[in-house]
Amino acid sequence: MTKRKFHLYIILATIQLLVVVTPAYSQKRKSLPEPATADARLREAEFFFTEAEKYFILEDYAKALVYFQRVADLNPTNATVHYKMAEVLAKGTKEEDLQKAEQSIALALKYEKKNKYFYLLASNIYAGLGQFEKATEALETMMKEIKGTDDYLFELAALYLYDKKEGEALKVYNRAEEIMGVNEVSSLQKQRIYFEKGKVTEAIAEGENLLIAFPDEERYVLGFAEILSQNGQRAKAIQYVENFIKDHPEAGNSKMMLAGFYKDDGQEQKSRNYVLEVFDDPQVDISSKVLMMGTYNNTLAQNKSKKINDTELESFVLKLFEKLESNYALDPNVHLVGGDLFMTLEKDDLAKSEYLKAVRNGSASFEAWQNLLYLETQTNEIDSLIVHSEEALELFPNQAMVHYFNGYAHLRKKHYREASYSLEQAKKLSTASPSFVSELNAMLGDCYNGAKEYAKSDQAYDQALLFNPNNDIVLNNYSYYLSLRNENLEKAEKMSSQLVKNFPDNASYLDTHAWVLYARQKYKEAKKVMEKAIEGGQATATHFEHYGDILFQLGEIDSAVIQWQKAKQKEGGNASLDKKISNRKLN
Repeated sequence: MTKRKFHLYIILATIQLLVVVTPAYSQKRKSLPEPATADARLREAEFFFTEAEKYFILEDYAKALVYFQRVADLNPTNATVHYKMAEVLAKGTKEEDLQKAEQSIALALKYEKKNKYFYLLASNIYAGLGQFEKATEALETMMKEIKGTDDYLFELAALYLYDKKEGEALKVYNRAEEIMGVNEVSSLQKQRIYFEKGKVTEAIAEGENLLIAFPDEERYVLGFAEILSQNGQRAKAIQYVENFIKDHPEAGNSKMMLAGFYKDDGQEQKSRNYVLEVFDDPQVDISSKVLMMGTYNNTLAQNKSKKINDTELESFVLKLFEKLESNYALDPNVHLVGGDLFMTLEKDDLAKSEYLKAVRNGSASFEAWQNLLYLETQTNEIDSLIVHSEEALELFPNQAMVHYFNGYAHLRKKHYREASYSLEQAKKLSTASPSFVSELNAMLGDCYNGAKEYAKSDQAYDQALLFNPNNDIVLNNYSYYLSLRNENLEKAEKMSSQLVKNFPDNASYLDTHAWVLYARQKYKEAKKVMEKAIEGGQATATHFEHYGDILFQLGEIDSAVIQWQKAKQKEGGNASLDKKISNRKLN
């Protein structure tokens, strides 16, 4: 019976009950012949009930309760209106509401003992109050009083289980089987109870009864085998599934379970044989195959973390992926799991190709897009990174990492306006990750410096250093850019000094410190630092040019020209450098 039909039934039943004159009223009628008053009370009750039902349907339960109470005041022996009041009160959130509902449903059952909905509501109310004995009693009484209500035996058994009366629940499940025969609900619940009580023999017998009753139902075999495995009976579980496969060779899901059992049991080759059969079976859902691939990927990743090189396993998993890709070339999840596989195997080009196929075939997986963008940064494909990050932003506008990759790509291309916008968006979305915000501030410092917005650049660098005062990239870039601007040189020297203290052999950082000293006209100190940078054997054209500039300021003109010539040999020269060499002086 639908909810709407049930409401209609209650309305009609109530009107009928209201029309029936109670004995007390009949006596009153003889002594006080007021038919007009009786009719008015009846019409008034009908009106109030209709109004109550209207508000009940509109879920305005407070108003509905008021009108139902008016009906109860007019006809206190009306069972249906007490039921409706209980139904409204049972929707409350306070225990007080349930207690009032309990009183109302008790009155409903007092005046009407043949309505199953009354008993069902009573059982629910008692259960809500934790009165499971009364809840089970209500259902037991209903089944005695009303024929055809045996289908509520499962609800009765569930209540006994809630009340931790497993023995009573078993009796009820047995009653259900006497009426309905062996069935899934009773059998599975009885198995669970027996296993929990340590009665393994009885549990297995119950499972066998279900399989005998439904020998071709694969899910019963799988469910029983799973329960056996969970309760230390894996050998028996394998036996049952093997027997089912003999009679049902097309049972792909059984093969998949058996593969898992053999893998857990250390019989790897048997497991792999079944896995191959599963991957060749078109009846097995593709999602199950992808899930299995993911499991193998995890195993490979764990091996990698433990520095275990299992080439045989890698070869097997690659074979599985070839089968998947061959049979489901357009499925985005196949390419997603393929990308994960190749990422694990450190085959970044193949991983990138698979992730690209995944997104081109409609994958809405954020991981697919994020990994694609990450790999493009690793292979320095900046143009592709811009295109794909823009596409990803349409799908994931609130993902900080997508904004980060977009900002990174634009910064690399010196698109400072676009870069700063994306990086600021990433920053807004990353307030819960101070370390990531610090890295974003470091990039924003570079970005705003490139855009010649120096105040914003300095502020971003300062914020980055607040989180990590030893951030070497920030210390290097910030101090170097200040030296080029010839601003705040004391601060620049302090930062570059800290930098070379932390990284005394880094040629690039030594060059930065030397150049800050140069800007402060500390030429002798700058010369010593630059010589150390060059001695390391990793000097660049910039190092030699800077060294030449320092020597020139110290009056060592010939030596300066020699260093400028070395710089030209390193990078082929530029107009400014050529001019220095030609004129033997700084430009």
